[in-house]
Amino acid sequence: MAGAAVSGRLNWLTVTVTGVREDAPGVRTITLDVPGWEGHRAGQSVDVRLTAPDGYRTQRPYSIASAPGDDAFELCVEHLDAGEVSPWLAGELREGDQFELRGPGGRSFSWHADEGGPLLLVGGGAGIVPLRAMVRHAQAAGRTDVSVVLSARTRASLLFADEVATWPKTSITYTREGGKRLDAATLAAAGPARHVFVCGPTAFVEHATTLLLEVGHDAAHVRAERFGGAS
Repeated sequence: MAGAAVSGRLNWLTVTVTGVREDAPGVRTITLDVPGWEGHRAGQSVDVRLTAPDGYRTQRPYSIASAPGDDAFELCVEHLDAGEVSPWLAGELREGDQFELRGPGGRSFSWHADEGGPLLLVGGGAGIVPLRAMVRHAQAAGRTDVSVVLSARTRASLLFADEVATWPKTSITYTREGGKRLDAATLAAAGPARHVFVCGPTAFVEHATTLLLEVGHDAAHVRAERFGGAS
């Protein structure tokens, strides 16, 4: 069975877009029909591959925005001007379009409710995407020991804003509207945690992990995922 699961992760699947919505300027959440999907853990990612009419192929990894038990499989993609994949996904893609993906990957940056808590999730910008999957998974399992610390440019750029508003134990820093960066006091106020996940642009992740260690979190319990783009 283990060998079959590994083989499944290596196979490219043709997926169909069943829905597209704008979550913030330049950011889209894409709902997909994924035949043959064998499941994933909260926080994991997939590789997306696009093929041009002339045969040119390119691929990029994207975090899965939906929890394992959700009815819909979702990706959330931010438009990056220098990107080869995100401009199409976040701008041109329409319902009914198809592309390829494989996965899941990134098991080291994932969590299952059976692993216990408390859980501290720290996200900058689009780094909220895999954390959203973790929050949803925790809620479905009836866990209440989840604290979330987010950083966004503005209120308008906060992803899943309506959903985030329903999350207890959540604090948000707005770097442009509030003129404030994530600080040690905010992380300390979130309390102790058995598992800490940090996701966002490289500069944000480095800043956040430094602060987490300063306020007493064990480096062995902090897992980080970085990506390109501005916080």
